Order: sequence, then C-alpha cells, then structure tokens
Amino acid sequence: MADVKLKTPEELALMRESGRLLAMVFAYLDPHVKAGVSTMQINNLVEDFITGPLASRPASKGQYNFQYVLNSSINDVICHGVPSENDVLKSGDIVNIDITLEKNGFIADSSKMYQIDSVSPLAKRLVEKTYEAMWLGIKAVKPGATLGDIGHAIQQHARINGYSVVREYCGHGIGRQMHEDPAILHVGEPGRGLALKEGMTFTIEPMINQGSAKIKTKRDGWTVVTRDKKLSAQWEHTIAVTADGYEVLTLRDEERSA
Repeated sequence: MADVKLKTPEELALMRESGRLLAMVFAYLDPHVKAGVSTMQINNLVEDFITGPLASRPASKGQYNFQYVLNSSINDVICHGVPSENDVLKSGDIVNIDITLEKNGFIADSSKMYQIDSVSPLAKRLVEKTYEAMWLGIKAVKPGATLGDIGHAIQQHARINGYSVVREYCGHGIGRQMHEDPAILHVGEPGRGLALKEGMTFTIEPMINQGSAKIKTKRDGWTVVTRDKKLSAQWEHTIAVTADGYEVLTLRDEERSA
C-alpha cells in the first residue's frame, strides 16, 4: 500500500494557507499573461511576488535541479515547459502556467490555462472541456471513494468529447513534499484502486490532448509535447479529503463566484 500521509487538522490549516497564497499569485499574474510577454518575464514576476510580498518559497525552484519557479506550457506542450525569453506569447496561444508555493513547511500546487486574445473555437473548447474534466474528478472525491473513481470521471468526460488523456503524468500526494503518495491517475475504473480517507491531500491535474495521447520529450529533458503536434490543455488544483467530501485548497476567487 502506498505510504499516504494523512494530515492533521493543524497541518491542513497550514496547507490551506499555502493554497490561499497560491491563489493570490494567480490573481496577481492574470493581467500580465498577455500577448508580447515572454514566459521568462512571467517566471520572474511570479518569483518576485512569492518571495517578496508573500514571504514564501517557490517550491519548484531547485526541485530535480529545475531552475525556475513555474512551468509554462504553450499550445502543443503538454507539461513541463521551461520559461524562456524566446517564448513570447502571441494572440491565439493557449498556455498553462503551473506554480508551486511553500509556506510554513507545506506546499500547494496549482495550474491555470490562459487564452491569449482571440483563440480558435477548437482551442477554446479544449480548454473548457479540460477544466470540466478536472472538476468532475474533484467532485468524485469523498471518504470511501477510490482513485479509480477520480480517473474514470476524467477519462469518460475526455472520451465523450473526442479527446485523449495523457497517461505518463499524473496527480500526486502533496504536503511537506511536493510529490508524496499516492499517484492520482487521470484514467481508471470505478471502485478500483486505493480508497480515499479523510486527511489525504493530493493534486488533480488532467492533461487532455486534442489528438493522440502519445507524447514526446524534447532534447532539453523537460518539455513534453504531443507527438502529433495537436493542442494540449491542463488544469490543476490541490485537494483535501474532508469528512464528507473535499476541499479545494487552491481555489481562486473567480471560481468561488462561478
């Protein structure tokens, strides 16, 4: 059985604070993710905001020798896009910004899709359906449900909308470490896999492709792209299993009113 670390109420309170601060990072970032801005500029803005006003640590920096505070994945990049001065956002792009933040020893992890100016209807639909898939996975979370329930909810929504689910990368337990047990697959069978318990904390972060689920890693050793060069989208939240369901620890203000 996976070595799952159940969080105490005191630890959950600390994780809730990390999640609140990470939601603030996205609120700060929103007006800056636009055409003409490079992904390195976005990286630097986020680093300054996390380490300055929020007095926190960007948990991604230094993890696995990664030197940046976020991943920026544009269009056919599935995940782990590396910030660069050469990657300048342009109208029609879709981009995932994936950020981690540590405060008081506990880490929150979240990502958001941005649509730059006027994107194609097909790109817009992919972004929206991926967001829906994430939320269907989140809504499957409650004590006694299984990891297979989460994966199945996501996989079914992707399938009925004509998309594929990346299988090589998945969500993960999170807490004092960025990556803890269990692995949260975005495919699965109902009733199968580890049963959820109150106090579990993990990410749900489906990567949904417009075409094939096949992937390729670029020569930089980080950037993962669709093999067929079609678009990919991803959303991510950090979740806690509560006594009667779930809590989204990284919920953003615009989602509270949705």
